[in-house]
Formats: sequence, C-alpha cells, structure tokens
Amino acid sequence: MVGSLETNGLAAEILSENFDPTAIVAEPVPAEVLSNGDLGYGEGDENNNNNNNNDNKTQEKKREIVLGRNVHTTCLAVTEPEANDEFTGDKDAYMASVLARYRKTLLERTKYHLGYPYNLDFDYGALGQLQHFSINNLGDPFIESNYGVHSRQFEVGVLDWFARLWEIEKNDYWGYITNCGTEGNLHGILVGREVLPDGILYGSKESHYSVFKAARMYRMECVKVETLVSGEIDCADFKVKLLANKDKPAIINVNIGTTVKGAVDDLDLVIQTLEECGFTQDRFYIHCDGALFGLMMPFVKRAPKVSFKKPIGSVSVSGHKFVGCPMPCGVQITRLEHINVLSRNVEYLASRDATIMGSRNGHAPIFLWYTLNRKGYKGFQKEVQKCLRNAHYLKDRLLEAGISAMLNELSSTVVFERPLDEDFVRRWQLACQGNIAHVVVMPNVTIDKLNDFLNELVEKRSTWYQDGKVKPPCIAADVGTASCLCGLHK
Repeated sequence: MVGSLETNGLAAEILSENFDPTAIVAEPVPAEVLSNGDLGYGEGDENNNNNNNNDNKTQEKKREIVLGRNVHTTCLAVTEPEANDEFTGDKDAYMASVLARYRKTLLERTKYHLGYPYNLDFDYGALGQLQHFSINNLGDPFIESNYGVHSRQFEVGVLDWFARLWEIEKNDYWGYITNCGTEGNLHGILVGREVLPDGILYGSKESHYSVFKAARMYRMECVKVETLVSGEIDCADFKVKLLANKDKPAIINVNIGTTVKGAVDDLDLVIQTLEECGFTQDRFYIHCDGALFGLMMPFVKRAPKVSFKKPIGSVSVSGHKFVGCPMPCGVQITRLEHINVLSRNVEYLASRDATIMGSRNGHAPIFLWYTLNRKGYKGFQKEVQKCLRNAHYLKDRLLEAGISAMLNELSSTVVFERPLDEDFVRRWQLACQGNIAHVVVMPNVTIDKLNDFLNELVEKRSTWYQDGKVKPPCIAADVGTASCLCGLHK
C-alpha cells in the first residue's frame, strides 16, 4: 500500500498509486499497558483479576490535565500617560520597546511550533496598505449594508471558489466567512437544528469540542458515538444508536480530520448507515467539519469526496490553518434552501442577519482571496503532497527510533507517545491528550525542522527512561498494537 521516498538519505513511505482509502480495518481497542508494564483493564472487566492488586489503584488514576500558566503573572499593564508625555515621548518609546521584544518572542516561538495546525508560511506584505481601514462585513455577505467600508466582493469571490471545490452551483448555496472554525460548526449545527427542530445531534467522541459546545448552547439532545482505533467514527455503534432513536430525526457531525488523530469519517458509510436504518433524506442533516483536512482532501488522489452532490447540509473549514491566514477565520457553506429558516431582515443594516456573529472581520476575506489567487488549485495540491510526504518521513523516523507512532492515511497528523517532560512539550508546543501527543505537519514544517525535533526528542528520551524505573507508556489503546512499541508490543 505504500512506496518509498528518499529524503536526506532516509526512506519514507508515501501513498502508492493503488492505495485504497476505503480499505479500513476495524481493529478492536486493546487493553492499555501501564507505565510499569502491567495491563490496565476497566472496572468490571473479567480480566481484572489476580494481577490487579491494590497497587493498581494509584496506577489507574486518570492523568491530571496540565494547564498553562496564569497569564496574569506576565500580563502587560495598561497605564496612563504622564502629563508631559507629549513632549518627552517616553510612553511611545516604552511601547516601541515592548513591541520589539514581543516580535522577538514571536520569532522564537514560531521556530518551535509543531503541535497545532497553522500554516505559518505566508507573506501578506502587499496587504499592509489596507490596515488603516475598519473593514466590516456585518450582515449577509450577498446583500450590501449601509456601511460602505466592506469587502463583500472579495468574500463572495472566496465563497464561489469553495462552492466549486465542493460541487454546488452558485444559485444553490449560501455561505459566509466566519471568525474561526468553531463558528462554522456552530452555524452548521444551528442550521441542522432549525431544519430538524426535534433532531438528535450525533458526533463521534473524537469530534472537536465545539460540536458538544453547540449541543449545550442550543439545548440539543446529543449522542456520542464510539470510534475505531484510527479515530474514525464506528458506524456499527452509530447504527445501534440510530435504531435506538429511530423516532427522531438525526443531525450528524462528520469529521473530515479529527482534532487529535487526523482521522477522516467515512461520509459514504455514514449515509449508507442512515439509509439502512430507515432515515430518508428529509429526516437527516449532515454537517461536515473539515477544519484542516477539508481543504487538503480534494487534492489527494482517490480520497473520498466531500461534495454537495451527496445529501449533506453544510461544510466548514478554517482559513487560518491550511490556507495560512494571520488571523483566525473560516468558511461555512450550506444549501440556500436551508438558510431562510434562520435569517431575518434588519432594517438599520439594510441587510439580512443569517450569521452567528454580527460584525465580521472584513480583512479576512481579502487575505483568503489573495492566497487563493496566488496559489490556485495546483499550488494547494503541491503543498498537500509535501505535507503528506513529510508526515510519513516523521512517522518512519519515530518508529526507527523505537518510539510508538501512528499516521492515518490521508492525514498529516503524526500521533506518538506523549513526552515525559512537560517543558519539552511546551518548548515544541505539542498538543497532548492522555498518553499521546501529535505533530501536525503543515507547509511551513520542513525536513530540517523535523530532524531538529527528532534529534532532541531521542536525546531527551534517553534520559527520561535511562534508569528503567519508568517505562515508555503503552499507547496501543490509542494507536493499535501494530503501531505501539512498548515493552509488551514491540
């Protein structure tokens, strides 16, 4: 299923021409191995017998979530200017020095950024001339408001580009540029709730937290669906839960790349499962959360298609992730027929309210328009191929070093054992959950950067486990036995 790519003298696996992305093996989740090498079973498991004594009580404790430091300890106070500051200029000099130090910090932290899906490879110098304007796209992007300093012409141009990507005609869609990926999910699920007011929201347990936030905000009944080891939704469990609630419509969040493992839910299998359970198209609504991979998958050969030619209701992506935008933003597209159920005319805007937020950043559409024009479909395809190659390179190097690691096909998110040292985690800005961490390989992540990370990780790891008292964690429950190199599975 994979071929070999020579990179800096080392072999990395890449997708072969005959790779079948639909060939998913539903591997059962194995028992977790604790740091001392023992098997850890859940309560009530029949295997929880002689080997599990009182010592395991402390071992089975849930890992405490490590939060960042309190920013109040380092915040920059706002102070009043001195009476004679207009003459001395002391305040301006002070602020200039603060900003200079902050810029230096940004440069340093950007060098060690690997755990979050932001493309930092961009140059928007040409747009600096527009930063003097308060550009606000308040209201419906397709209907001008009385506020004249807007960028709707750029926004609709961007929306048309995404509409072509997801195969929906101009006259059949409605959308807008959001302030972030979460807003896209909030809007998509809200549309689903308005179309099917008594619908139940279904999402895999590895869906983004904003999906469950939406359920709380909208007071929706929500059902979490189990996942496969890959992180993909388990449609067998989905079927069981659909049949248990067959009397109510279904609103489904489909992940086009989960947050932690980069797993892609099988959209076609989700639709098939709905149909097998007797749900007609007027009794279900599908929102596709494509925050990162929603823009990558269209450029991967033979990847499953996200298309409005299928019975989906909405798709959202983030603009500050793969596209590379200096401010958080996103794109939300839905069917025009759905939007009327939640839109209202606002007289003093001379426009229509159909978005989550009122005022909307009018600079973001210009940044997205600028990048889409510069790169085009071919430019994005090259960047996707580069990310996938580099992700395979990282996964292979980790395994060669004896470090448990997994990479889902169609993904650039490399999952591996959580580093023992939280200082190392913070230095490389890794995203962690339980016993695993991940690196998201973006266009700005080079082989040299990955080598620096790998070399430092291997060096640090040799000191973490050198006395043998603490062992590398078993992450078979997270990545499967084939990808786990702990003492039991290697």
